[in-house]
Amino acid sequence: MTVRPQCSSSSSLPKIAKFKGKDIIRIHVGASSTPPVRLDGTIWVRPGPTTRRATREDERVLTEKRRSIDLPFDVRPQEAALTEDLDLNLFQSTILPAFVSPETVAENGRSVEQQLSSLKISSPTGLPTVMGLLLIGINPTEFIPGGYLQFVRYNGNGVESPVADAQELRSNVINIADRLQNVLRGHLHTSLASAGGFRDEDRPDYPLEALREVCMNAIIHRNYELSYAPVRIAWFNDRIEVTNPGGPFGQVNSENYDRVNDYRNPSLAGAMKDLGYVNRFGRGIGRVRSALQANGNPPPEFIVDDSSWTVTLRGSK
Repeated sequence: MTVRPQCSSSSSLPKIAKFKGKDIIRIHVGASSTPPVRLDGTIWVRPGPTTRRATREDERVLTEKRRSIDLPFDVRPQEAALTEDLDLNLFQSTILPAFVSPETVAENGRSVEQQLSSLKISSPTGLPTVMGLLLIGINPTEFIPGGYLQFVRYNGNGVESPVADAQELRSNVINIADRLQNVLRGHLHTSLASAGGFRDEDRPDYPLEALREVCMNAIIHRNYELSYAPVRIAWFNDRIEVTNPGGPFGQVNSENYDRVNDYRNPSLAGAMKDLGYVNRFGRGIGRVRSALQANGNPPPEFIVDDSSWTVTLRGSK
């Protein structure tokens, strides 16, 4: 018999016991907190006093049990971070008013620590969460290496072209959103287009609404847990490519991404919706398509694989 205590979070030290008058070693190995556990590639289950290979249904039940225990990555506490790593002025001025009315704040009389915990910006033990650091962190990339945005403007149609502008936006997502809007506006070109009859109107080469939706969704839905790559915006003369580290999540796949929704960072997505930066209810791609069509741009192009999303927007006709 081979004992592998590392498979369990609750194994105990061996104990001496008696069995039929003889000394034996009794080792208790509790159930793993992250099932299913594989031994040499095989999952075993123990219903009652029996042990057998797991069926597909057994594996499904074990997987769901693990998911019920696991917290989404965006609300997990970061052990190395402290409350001092959060911008509490930004919390008081922007986050708290978006979620709680001033009357309720005054009536509840909660401390700042309790307010942070109630909004999942910190854990019940006071440690900042991933979402907290992304929303109001002073230096999020100190704890979340991929938590920044890279912008490059090429003077041509390929990456071999001269670079006209290159910026790394390293801050919390609220500050990134404000800075990014200024960067995007600075590179938009506007021309006169006929609006029918004798009327002309200013028309940008890209609608800002579509750009903002694509970029903010990339920031919110990217994989912060497994990728250290930034969200990348590559602006060429004939197109803009926005790449988001992290492929489809949950029930979303490369075939249904424009019809089905799931959220890798559900609390972050909810917070950014309440703050007015994105729409959470599955209308993002539709909004982008509508904005592009109204501005005279071709439809967006999507490349979706297991590790990334790339959205390509092409200039107006």
